Amino acid sequence: MKGYPLELPEVVLLEPRVFTDERGWFFESFSQPAFEALVGSGLSFVQDNHSCSEAGVLRGLHYQLPPKAQGKLVRVVAGAVFDVAVDVRRRSSTFGAWVAAELTAQGRQQLWVPPGFAHGFLSLSERTEVLYKTTNVYAPEQERAIAWDDPAIGIHWPTVPDGPRLSPKDAEAPSLACAEVF
Repeated sequence: MKGYPLELPEVVLLEPRVFTDERGWFFESFSQPAFEALVGSGLSFVQDNHSCSEAGVLRGLHYQLPPKAQGKLVRVVAGAVFDVAVDVRRRSSTFGAWVAAELTAQGRQQLWVPPGFAHGFLSLSERTEVLYKTTNVYAPEQERAIAWDDPAIGIHWPTVPDGPRLSPKDAEAPSLACAEVF
């Protein structure tokens, strides 16, 4: 597995080694030792999530506060997403900065979104399935969201006819300036 830190170096794009022959392909989708060598040790995953979204669905930007903060290892197994991480650590020199990567089932890449970063994605395919591992269990009392379209953050989302489809929670999410953050 190879790792490529993005503009926010804590967020890492992971690329597996894929073995292909006339029968098809094989790759190791997760190895704890390889993961730790790329992003650091002391992390373990306790929950796997699987979502399915239609084209134009935007999920996020979500995060959990301490003591239930979550890191996420995100992978697309069908379709494609525009995947985003936003630094929500108030004391960070990159507070409010964002990075994005297009993840596809064919590309087989994964995105590591560490604790302290909000995460969201826009489905770019008719049907997109996303798997992600988390370093902490879902804790609704610690879950927070920030507005996907906060102009202070300025994410350059791909254009979606009629705008993205949002959950009521995501449609009502506060700006970063008004959100409870790290």
